[in-house]
Amino acid sequence: MNIAIVGAGSIGVATAHALAQAGHEVTVYERHGTAAEEASFGHAGWLGPSLLQPWSLPGTSTPRRSPTLPGRQALPRLGSGGLASQLGWLWQWRQARRGLLRNGQPTPAMAALEALTQHSQQLQQSLWRQWEFDPEYIAGSLVLLGSEAEHELLKPALAALAEAGTRCELLDAAQTRLREPSLGEDAQIAGALYFPQAGAANGRLATLMQRQVAQTGGARFETQRTVRQLLPGGGGRTARLLLQDEEQPRTHEAIVLCAGADAPGLLATQGIRLPLTPLHGYGVSAPLRELSYAPRHAIVDWSEQMNLVRLGQRMRIVAGAELGRRGPMHEATLQRMYHRLNMLFPGSAVLASGVQIWQGTRMCTSDGLPLLGASGLPGIWLNLGHGSCGAAIAQGCASLLADLIGQRPVFMDTSLLDPRRFG
Repeated sequence: MNIAIVGAGSIGVATAHALAQAGHEVTVYERHGTAAEEASFGHAGWLGPSLLQPWSLPGTSTPRRSPTLPGRQALPRLGSGGLASQLGWLWQWRQARRGLLRNGQPTPAMAALEALTQHSQQLQQSLWRQWEFDPEYIAGSLVLLGSEAEHELLKPALAALAEAGTRCELLDAAQTRLREPSLGEDAQIAGALYFPQAGAANGRLATLMQRQVAQTGGARFETQRTVRQLLPGGGGRTARLLLQDEEQPRTHEAIVLCAGADAPGLLATQGIRLPLTPLHGYGVSAPLRELSYAPRHAIVDWSEQMNLVRLGQRMRIVAGAELGRRGPMHEATLQRMYHRLNMLFPGSAVLASGVQIWQGTRMCTSDGLPLLGASGLPGIWLNLGHGSCGAAIAQGCASLLADLIGQRPVFMDTSLLDPRRFG
């Protein structure tokens, strides 16, 4: 088939690679000058269990209280514009969380997300070994716990991971410091969850490397090409798209929309309202000061819903969850990130100069699962709404979508991912 992909972030590039491997003729349209320029640019590159990634699934990603900031609920910050829609999405998210807390058992959504994650990591590691890539991967991950209450909150997610066969070790405070000796003395740590088969990588570098592989396999990338309209086919799967500065639409047998924050606008003209909400956050990358002061593992600070990871010669901190329109950077959030880095890993980074601050937008569904499959419009498919888990599940989602388009058997039940599940 002749297939178009809109968007060259980590999801779009992985999808291009999977479809090219399956023998399709693939063209990727990207409005920036290269791949991984937006949501895939400065994230944490977390490749551990998606259930333990901040703001992944409702019920697992919202601590009741922050031990470091007593009384503060760790909820998304409301932004400007569309207050009613922000509150509506937040209500749905919290309702899902309450349902999980009442039940206290693993949910089908948890099982689906872990299946995607495990399949993704198998494909990712195989790709890196085959092509001898080094995307600044750091092996092993620790989820730092500030209290026993946080461990209790995570028990349904941990049960889901255990059912999936994911290796996890519960460490007390002393064991945590033995495994991560650079933790600061002032850091109040009750313990940690250790995942030896997880880790993190430079997501942008990994995406650029995979783009080369996809091109070797025949995929074409057209950059600085803005898709301004989608035109579904009148029958079958043929569809068209119209590029900015072109008068005639281009025809493809299928179009896969991987355009992140741009996707809702493209589909709105066709009468499809996507159940997606933008959640904004920050990534701070600073030069490494001293290797021995930096973390040995990929870190999730569960109390603060924050990622900390060493990527090559830099430290990166990723945090923040803001609803609404993307506005100016929230200085209080950035200061909290600096403060937490200095508390957990003092002396690890140079914060006086050479600091890069990134503001990114991740598109989230209210149930935490992506929109993957047929859109309901002839010839148009979706691979969207990966939230905070894009790096961890990109390869699995791409593989799954390629099998759906090729009408081949799939490795998991896709009903929970169906874009039309919200009705």
